[in-house]
Amino acid sequence: MCGFVGYISNVENAIQKTIENNINEMNKMIVHRGPDEEGYYKDNTIALGFRRLSIIDIEKGHQPLSYENERYWIIFNGEIYNYIELRKKLSGQGYLFKTDSDTEVIIAAYSAYKEEVVDKLRGMFAFVIWDKVEKTFFGARDHFGIKPFYYAVEEQGLYVASEKKAILKVVQDRQLDQIALQNYLTFQYVPGSETMHQSIKELLPGHFMTKKLNETVKITRYWQADFSPINKSEDFFTKEIRTSLWDSVEKHMRSDVTVGSFLSGGVDSSIIVAMAREFNPKLKTLSVGFERDGYNEINLAEETAEELKVENFSHTITVEEFMAEFPRFVWHMDDPLADPAAMPQFFLSALARKHVKVALSGEGADELFGGYGIYNEPHALRMFNLTGKYTNQAIHQLAQLMPDGVKGKSFLLRGTVPLEHRYVGNAKIFEELEKKKLLTNYNANYPFKNVTDSFYQQTVGRNPVDRMQLIDINTWLNGDLLLNADRTTMAHSLELRTPFLDKEVFNVAREIPAHLRLAHGTTKYILRKAVEGIVPENVIYRKKLGFPVPIRHWLKDEMYDWALTIIRESQTEHLLNKGYIEDLLINHRIGKIDYSRKIWTALTFMVWHRIYVEESQEFLTEPLQSSVQQ
Repeated sequence: MCGFVGYISNVENAIQKTIENNINEMNKMIVHRGPDEEGYYKDNTIALGFRRLSIIDIEKGHQPLSYENERYWIIFNGEIYNYIELRKKLSGQGYLFKTDSDTEVIIAAYSAYKEEVVDKLRGMFAFVIWDKVEKTFFGARDHFGIKPFYYAVEEQGLYVASEKKAILKVVQDRQLDQIALQNYLTFQYVPGSETMHQSIKELLPGHFMTKKLNETVKITRYWQADFSPINKSEDFFTKEIRTSLWDSVEKHMRSDVTVGSFLSGGVDSSIIVAMAREFNPKLKTLSVGFERDGYNEINLAEETAEELKVENFSHTITVEEFMAEFPRFVWHMDDPLADPAAMPQFFLSALARKHVKVALSGEGADELFGGYGIYNEPHALRMFNLTGKYTNQAIHQLAQLMPDGVKGKSFLLRGTVPLEHRYVGNAKIFEELEKKKLLTNYNANYPFKNVTDSFYQQTVGRNPVDRMQLIDINTWLNGDLLLNADRTTMAHSLELRTPFLDKEVFNVAREIPAHLRLAHGTTKYILRKAVEGIVPENVIYRKKLGFPVPIRHWLKDEMYDWALTIIRESQTEHLLNKGYIEDLLINHRIGKIDYSRKIWTALTFMVWHRIYVEESQEFLTEPLQSSVQQ
């Protein structure tokens, strides 16, 4: 797990001292991604920088790495889990290797297969390959977007980096993208390839980019998630799921350093731990919780660890720590991420890094196997399919007149609009009418549907559960969960691996019918069936808890003054109606309506704006202040 930066000129003989200095400055911005060593390469056309966190082939896996008499050069962030098998195949075809690293396998595979290399790889990756002979740049990002890849096209050339902050250090155009802000207020993250800065984009999952001298950047999709259910029995799928997961976990355990695992009170992380401990009985597990009743899963995690006979380390997060570290968390995210559940992983990663260098986690299980309760909504709202279009319109209009907080209002509103209009993913924060009140420059031409419409158009006539899961795989998974997973772990120089997000596991999940994903009143039904006998039964059917964070309570009490100060001191009045946000905070404190997610979304942006627009970074002068226990 590492980080890279680079610059590719539009013409030869253009790498001057200014560009070299820029690459050095960019590399300093991501030292947390790779504190073990740094490396550089340049020629007349390209300049590359690299930060390394040594995991595989610690002695010889240095980067940038060359191949075929220095014709090819690579910088690579990630892990390739089938590199041993792929290396064996390439060796049989006459390709030679000087290291035992997966990095050299990628570059050899590129020499053999060119752009089709991405179809051969099983793992998480973002990499750049430079062909000195053909003067061709090739960059790629993994299927699900586990590893990040940012870029900025300028008149003179192309910047690339593992984190946006590195590019932001050197680009001239730092203008805020107001459409990205408008979308953020719906999704709680910036969706798609856009970022909060107009000049910087993100290469989407399952895409690669190519560039030749004097030519523009070309971006190509090489893979797209889709569901294609087949008519097979429960027994068939339980066997297929077990086989694919065992294989994935085994390969994700490949490392030359100690591997541990996150462990919550839920089934996903418990599955990973139960399987991983078979390959390492001394597996260390890590857990966090909050010092408030109903928001602490540590006891459940400890019980699970005891049943699975693995060691567990835990930390209880205080509200004081949460507020103190929040600006640092926002800085690491690059763009604002207002998911309250993201912050605990920042502390979890700090705890984990005291014990291991690599950790496993359960991201992706919900999106692949149907783990969110909201996926049951089409069944719950089926009565509205019988009432007719005009009746539903009348019900919808009446429901809009009901006061906020009245029981049943949301049910009526959601039931009387099509799926495409109500479901944007696992979180929907501000409605369009609310954004019109909140934003000083609301643009009616860019409603949230602009983000999700293309995915819905691709799935017309499909099962609504399939459609909802595909929305989440294409938006929520990459924009929220994996952004958080990468940044919080890399902030503490920890590598995170996600065995559920393996393309072979997905090839099994994509064939499972919706009625086996959601069945008998539970989510992830067939996944739970598949791990019976592997995971303790009391854990398998435990209700999903997520990462509960008590911001609803804190914003009424301990965080109230802190939040009010952020709102009043924020220099965002040209973008936001600050009075509207302050009213939400006051009404949240004294009323019965929970506005905490809306408030948190606004606060997160305000802190982000202070750091990245107002350029206030005093919080970076000291290391992590949390009292995370060893």
